[in-house]
Amino acid sequence: MEENAPYLYDTLITHALDWPTLTCEWFPDTECPPDKPYSISRLLLGTHTSRQSKDYLQIATVHIPKRISPSDALSRENYDDESGELHTTSSSAAPRVQVTQRMLHDGEVNRARYMPHNPNILATKSVSGRVFVYDRTKHPSEPDSDVVKPDVTLNGQTMEGYGLGWSKCWEGHILSSGEDTTVCHWDVQAGYSKGGGGVEPVDVFRGHGSVVGDVSWHATHQNVFASVGDDKQLFIWDTRDPARTKPKQRVMAHDREILAVSFCPSNENLILTGSSDKTIGIWDTRTLSHRLHSLESHRDEVLQLAWSPTSPTVLASASSDRRIHIWDLAKIGEEQTPDDAEDGPPELMFIHGGHTGRPTDVCWCPGPVDVGKGAELSGWEVASAAEDNVLMVWSASANIWAGEAKVVEEEELEVDDD
Repeated sequence: MEENAPYLYDTLITHALDWPTLTCEWFPDTECPPDKPYSISRLLLGTHTSRQSKDYLQIATVHIPKRISPSDALSRENYDDESGELHTTSSSAAPRVQVTQRMLHDGEVNRARYMPHNPNILATKSVSGRVFVYDRTKHPSEPDSDVVKPDVTLNGQTMEGYGLGWSKCWEGHILSSGEDTTVCHWDVQAGYSKGGGGVEPVDVFRGHGSVVGDVSWHATHQNVFASVGDDKQLFIWDTRDPARTKPKQRVMAHDREILAVSFCPSNENLILTGSSDKTIGIWDTRTLSHRLHSLESHRDEVLQLAWSPTSPTVLASASSDRRIHIWDLAKIGEEQTPDDAEDGPPELMFIHGGHTGRPTDVCWCPGPVDVGKGAELSGWEVASAAEDNVLMVWSASANIWAGEAKVVEEEELEVDDD
């Protein structure tokens, strides 16, 4: 990977965290100081210490170098073998990733997500099954005591899980799924209006026969959400339906456990599922009885799915094969030469092979952001975390996603297992 990094990436930042994070999400804001050679974005992170130390919900700043002139074109000389990073001529020597706020958390943070209507409100999925909500503005940059102080606790689930999602069109409403086979739905604003403390769910949905691996709100229909589980099923629910044990739609979607689900933000009928069978299913909710298409290239279970916020047909997938794949659904069915077909299907744009551990989460930076003088965040910046403590911030070369794409050989991205 080292020799090819300057040609495959426009940005490549590798940061070793003190403890692994099982979650990462970009905040929606980006600061672009005119007198600095970088833009400043923020990431929401957690810790997973296995009780060897205190656990925290964390916010980190990330300095992403600006590319403002042809002289910033990358070459082999820009790659730092020791840090595993790319440096432009204008790069700062300051640390690229810095934790700026830590809030004590009860056990590891399985998942953390900010509320779209107020990014200062942060929800976490805990190992106890409870969901904790923090207003970061009410907490110091470092804890002032050893007491865990979430502002609101969402009760209702009795076992841990990883599914957690805020509605983007129903302010303050959040879903959580877990190993107790349930999906819980809360109105967090009601919790704040009661002065914090414990909040019971508005609804509890019991339809799955096993672990519920993930949940996803519909992007525009506020009452609709999806859930998937170890029972291999995809459920579509409507919160207006009084039945809490029978989804509006259901399909046996995969041959093995389903670990991820995501409604398309730009197409109200499209939904994705990621499974232990190594495939990503593309579904149309109007014809849920059959799969539209399968994305096939991963060599192990598909753990996470993330739609690009700027390119409607583009998504990222993370897998236990230690790879992050970038896909473009618009390229499905394009003709390929035999040589190209050996690299993967036409919709596979890019393979990020930088992680040596199993990925835990992947997310897109909101971008693009115009910061003047031709410098910008492209909208292709991605953050990915892995079990080996490594957080990576990267963007594929514009040669790959703009205009004529160059072929990315997977073997070029191989990382030694040692």
